[in-house]
Amino acid sequence: MTTPMLSPASSVPRTAWLVVVLLMPVALLNYLDRQMLASMQTSVMTSIPSLGEAENREELWGFMLGQFKWVYAVFSLIGGYIADRFSRRLTICGSLFVWSAVTWWTGHVTTYNELLWARSLMGISEAFYIPAALALIADYHTGHTRSRAVGLHQMAIYLGVIVGGFGGYVAADPNLGWRRAFTACGGFGMLYAIPLVILLRDAPKSEERLAAPRLSPVGAGRELLVNFSFILLVLYFTLPAMAGWVVRDWMPSILKRQFDIGQGQAGVAATLYWQVAAILGVVAGGWLADRWMRTNERGRIYASAIGMSLIVPAIFGVGNAGSLAVAITFLIVFGLGWGFFDCNNMPILSQIVRPQLRATGYGIMNFVSISFGGLADWGFGALRDRQVPLNVIFGGFAGLAIISVVLVLLIRPRPVVASQEQPR
Repeated sequence: MTTPMLSPASSVPRTAWLVVVLLMPVALLNYLDRQMLASMQTSVMTSIPSLGEAENREELWGFMLGQFKWVYAVFSLIGGYIADRFSRRLTICGSLFVWSAVTWWTGHVTTYNELLWARSLMGISEAFYIPAALALIADYHTGHTRSRAVGLHQMAIYLGVIVGGFGGYVAADPNLGWRRAFTACGGFGMLYAIPLVILLRDAPKSEERLAAPRLSPVGAGRELLVNFSFILLVLYFTLPAMAGWVVRDWMPSILKRQFDIGQGQAGVAATLYWQVAAILGVVAGGWLADRWMRTNERGRIYASAIGMSLIVPAIFGVGNAGSLAVAITFLIVFGLGWGFFDCNNMPILSQIVRPQLRATGYGIMNFVSISFGGLADWGFGALRDRQVPLNVIFGGFAGLAIISVVLVLLIRPRPVVASQEQPR
């Protein structure tokens, strides 16, 4: 007896969720090394004299964090276009292997200049992953599972930040240390790239996508940049992300200094609570957005706006917290709002641009957002060296988040694109 073949329609859901599961370890690694460096700041500075002994070491550290983001931002443009033009699968797997090799090398640097080079190469290689991964998920999840699928992928990012938050304890352990942590993570990533390239598959292209002309980079950029809703989404994606990067990269150092706690405790307090809250946020935000889309094509926009409305008081509160407990409470609120925001960016993008431009569009969003995120990191370090109060800095970030709420509510989905979202 022959086994009956599954029809394409019946096999899609299983494959669609398998893609998300395969990408989750990659997403975890993508953010693990970033957060480890923030949590291990004291140990890294101590072991690299040209950094730790400099008078403007805070500014140098901020510049190093910023340089990673500027390189990442520029190459996001290239990575997004390549993923749209060629293969999302090969873009993802190649990115994973190269950044894992650079992660391994990071554990062996001995000077500040070498650290700068390592983070720059990390920025190049990691820039190719997120646009390709989120576009691939959107390709498979064409119906009312898109926000939940993206949210599940983003959960892995939050888990990477949580695990990286314990990096301070690892760095302080004489039997482990920060160098071994980077070496181990790099080795694991290079090994995982092998089964991933075998198991992962690009989504079958629809007749519409096959028939559509292939745009040049200039043509793709022109089509996106004359789309007013896309411009609004880029701004909406950028303004709160400036605060998000400072929270990720500087919060361990902020809590350590403000409340006189150890490196390990500061790293955990700065990551664990708000990342767990963000996981709850993507679950709730993804479910609400997908549910809302059944009755209103602006459902994902409204769900994201709810999240941003939580981020506003959270940012202001973090900058004015008088105790560690209060700071953690506001970080939890920040995490909940961030989850609502984070799981709906690619789904909203998918409502306003053609499928052939999803990765390119997200690459442009990354380019603008992370460029300003790098400026925020560098500027924050410079402001802290000049003793500017935290409440002034975070008050400015809260003001940008207020503007973001207005921006997202002005976005208008394209009816042709919205109508293509049929339950699958």
